[in-house]
Amino acid sequence: MSSYYLVKREELNAVRMEVDTFNLAHTVESAQPLTFIGDYTNDTVRYPAGMDYIKVRHTGTVEHGELSASCFDRDLAKRELRRRFRLDDNMQYIYKKINTDRHLDASIKRYMGMRLTLNEPWETTVCFIISQFNNVKRIRSIVKDLMNRYGSDIVDENGNTVGKSFPKSTDLIGATKKELMECGTGFRAKYIMHAADYCTNNISLDKLNPHDYYGLKETLMEIDGVGEKVADCIILMGYGNLNAFPIDVHIKRAMEKLYFEGKKKRLKDINEIADRMWGSYKGYAQQYLFHNSRAGDLNDA
Repeated sequence: MSSYYLVKREELNAVRMEVDTFNLAHTVESAQPLTFIGDYTNDTVRYPAGMDYIKVRHTGTVEHGELSASCFDRDLAKRELRRRFRLDDNMQYIYKKINTDRHLDASIKRYMGMRLTLNEPWETTVCFIISQFNNVKRIRSIVKDLMNRYGSDIVDENGNTVGKSFPKSTDLIGATKKELMECGTGFRAKYIMHAADYCTNNISLDKLNPHDYYGLKETLMEIDGVGEKVADCIILMGYGNLNAFPIDVHIKRAMEKLYFEGKKKRLKDINEIADRMWGSYKGYAQQYLFHNSRAGDLNDA
């Protein structure tokens, strides 16, 4: 279904891959890949991946198009496209699994081609600790400030600095509360400090089992500042486990309105109906409902 080939483009190596059912703008705007920057209306984004910088561009249509990725390491670019944007996901099959009612049908039609992304677990942990009681624009600003202050320079093959890496836990372990607050983190500074220490000295996020939903969630919630919702965000977008169904204020309000006749419900009740309706694909259902409700289109669903 997918094919790729390598080409030289000026000083960069580009990887190109055919892709069906894909919309880069919807994917980036849906508040999950928080280190992405770029002109989404022009279907181009850039982001750090380790000590390299990836430039991704989508051309063609939502139904059938092409993704290209450019960076110094063309093997990395190839891996990044397939992994980061979950290009092995069969979206038509997933849509059949989650299109259970008119609400999901409206969300899918409005945001056709939106993919979940698979991001580095530590990066995802920090981003969603920052996300608490925050908006996307502000979160991206804080993440950018953290990268500028604590990230390492990313250089191209000519030695020119092209960006900053996302800081590792070891990069943040010496940061003070005052320094982190200067990046706009606010009350979340203390949680970032604990996460940096805990993930450096107590657990290795990269070695946790992504398929063990309950074990993974229990381990992640040992980190200060990681509650039920943040843990589920990390599991879904940092480990790719679609059993996670993050419930924030948008999703709680949407689920209560759409499936409980506006009645207030416990998180347990919402999780149970999500599991019953969408099963092992409820992570995708959540993202479509979340983006629809966050964009203010809930009344149209």
